[in-house]
Amino acid sequence: MRILLAVQGTGNGHLSRAREIIPHLQQYGDLHIAVSGTQADVQLGFPIMFRFHGLSFIFGKRGGVDKWLTYKTLDLRQLYHDIRYFPLDDYDLIINDFEPVTAWACKLRQKQCIALSHQSSFLSKLTPRPAGISIPSELILTQYAPATAAIGFHFKAYDTFIHTPVIRSEIRAFGPVNNGHYTVYLPAYADSFLLPWLQKLPHVNWEVFSKHTHTEKRHGNVHIRPIENLAYNKSVIGCEGLLTGGGFEGPAEALFLGKKILAIPMTGQWEQQCNVEAMRLMGIPVIPVIGTGFDEILKNWVYNQAPLKVDFPDQTAEIVSKLILKYGKNA
Repeated sequence: MRILLAVQGTGNGHLSRAREIIPHLQQYGDLHIAVSGTQADVQLGFPIMFRFHGLSFIFGKRGGVDKWLTYKTLDLRQLYHDIRYFPLDDYDLIINDFEPVTAWACKLRQKQCIALSHQSSFLSKLTPRPAGISIPSELILTQYAPATAAIGFHFKAYDTFIHTPVIRSEIRAFGPVNNGHYTVYLPAYADSFLLPWLQKLPHVNWEVFSKHTHTEKRHGNVHIRPIENLAYNKSVIGCEGLLTGGGFEGPAEALFLGKKILAIPMTGQWEQQCNVEAMRLMGIPVIPVIGTGFDEILKNWVYNQAPLKVDFPDQTAEIVSKLILKYGKNA
């Protein structure tokens, strides 16, 4: 069986999950991989057959999306070309993790496309959202990469087709470790913006992983370094807590490791707003933006917050097996 796995390349979570899913898919046929997007920092670690420019937002430096740079990177002509001419007929089964080129190619040519993604969980009305649902944002979230069937991932199994997170093997392999430092991953904030806040707690060691630097820098108790998979893994595994955005995979892995979390979603990013609402309902502290009073919030989190206990069983092999059994038969 010829299988295509198409993966969104904006952010790091999609590629991190794909690295865990790919070996299981390879057991069922000849697997090819397509990646679109421009904002990932981690390497997939497997050969990529197709690379698309796709549709990506660009992280800003003050907590949100850089709208101007996002607009400048748009290439709608290339997007149309990629959708129209993608060789769908070369594949028996197409699995999609929020990747728009192959998803829309399948929709326009009425071909089966199976969504296997965190975003798929938002097809259920049972998945948490903040008050005041944004209809346009909901449409983007659910129609950005349309599919004929969906399997979702979230912090809890809110619906019958939703599973708890895929945790990478390299994370599952470690038991509880606490070296006392705090890991920071806030890609929508500039290092220069974060630094003064973190230095207000001089007795806390901060390890900041930044999209905005290519070299390591030390400023007293703050260690700023570029994003690199092994270094980030080591930091999260050994940290006491994770200060992060409103993503999904990063907080999920930190929860699995028994780390406490403080989450700050990107402004204007509906999916992250929904993710932090789910975290809030679980008892995880969340704040909308970094601003006045953040130093006291940070201090209270560091010295008074306790980690949350969760259970994320390893279901990846079972999920892939059931997917192939249910949808591969139509190939």
